[in-house]
Amino acid sequence: MKKFRERRSCASVVHKSGFGVPRWFALFVVVAALILTSSLARAQQAGANTAPSGNAQNGKKNFASDGCYECHGFQGQGATQTGAARIGPPQLSLESFISYVRHPTNQMPPYTSKAISDQDLTDIYAYLKSIPLPPKGKDIPLLNK
Repeated sequence: MKKFRERRSCASVVHKSGFGVPRWFALFVVVAALILTSSLARAQQAGANTAPSGNAQNGKKNFASDGCYECHGFQGQGATQTGAARIGPPQLSLESFISYVRHPTNQMPPYTSKAISDQDLTDIYAYLKSIPLPPKGKDIPLLNK
């Protein structure tokens, strides 16, 4: 007697868990999840790289009028006398910057939305982002003598 294999359709494949899931459907779900994940990652990356919608000129005015320069210097360079950190150009995202201004650590006083609006902070952020990074020590000839 010839033994023959019983052919099963993909729809009747039963996994060890007892669920009857077609292999093509499982593969489809995995591929769809990978595509969705990579699309979301690209969208987040693109959102992080876009410039804030603030006005750098207004930000420069607000930076001076709100007294930020008193501790952080006119270009956000920080000051050892006040212990204020370098904030220009910021390494934080806009959301993190606003959050820190609202709930700071160390000696910086908190600035509520009544004291300075989110739009004003966005303008200040745009101003700080417009400041070029200082040269590296190795690029300053006088320091390399």
